[in-house]
Amino acid sequence: MVTNPRLRLKNLLDEKKVIIATFMTLKGVRTAQIVAQTGVDAVIIDCEHGNISDADMHDMVAAVSGLGVSPVVRIPGQDGTVIKRALDTGAHAILVPMVNTAQEAESVVRLGKFPPAGVRGQGSPFARIEYGFKTPSEYIATANENVITMVQIETAMAVENVNGIAQVDGVDLLFIGPNDLALSILGYTPAKFTEIAFLEAIDKVVASAKKHGKKVGILTADGEAAKKAKGRFDLVVVNGDAKAMMAWYEKELKIARS
Repeated sequence: MVTNPRLRLKNLLDEKKVIIATFMTLKGVRTAQIVAQTGVDAVIIDCEHGNISDADMHDMVAAVSGLGVSPVVRIPGQDGTVIKRALDTGAHAILVPMVNTAQEAESVVRLGKFPPAGVRGQGSPFARIEYGFKTPSEYIATANENVITMVQIETAMAVENVNGIAQVDGVDLLFIGPNDLALSILGYTPAKFTEIAFLEAIDKVVASAKKHGKKVGILTADGEAAKKAKGRFDLVVVNGDAKAMMAWYEKELKIARS
């Protein structure tokens, strides 16, 4: 297999190195460029919970990719239209929320792959740009192996079915959403990471991923938590732009008013 130097996220996964990423919920090319220059390996453009439109997503994918960082799009749901729209931007990966069964995971894979592996339609003139290809045909010929498909495990039901989800061909990474997982299992969030049921759920997801040769990722609150997670996870996401901005201002204003 020929390595594409543009695909930072995929290359690091293939090399069994830990990926450090962050979420973006704020729209804008300049914001995306600023975040992409912080040293992260990937930027997750959050179209599920963020203030990011379809047009914003297109522009932000290009801005992130243009700086040598992998753009990932978290789509708002499992609908084929939004999967296609995200991949047509040239995103290097999609992150799909609330995948609760193997059947749902299989559907996500089919919708994100070109025939014969799936049912994804072709026609985007943009996707090939973020992969460094000159023609759409070059992109289409390699997209099925290059696009990373991540599914979120964030409910008690998903944990119950995680062994089956992990066995689905085409699912590359299981991503633990700790906040929704805590809500589902504990009835509150954030988890203290001392609750036995919560920790057992995480253990089960990690074990299933490793057993079936899949990568596993998790969201962390800060750099210290991310550092600890690196020993266990392949993808570690360090919080996001909005919380980082609030934390900086809170810290500096406290100093200014003291």
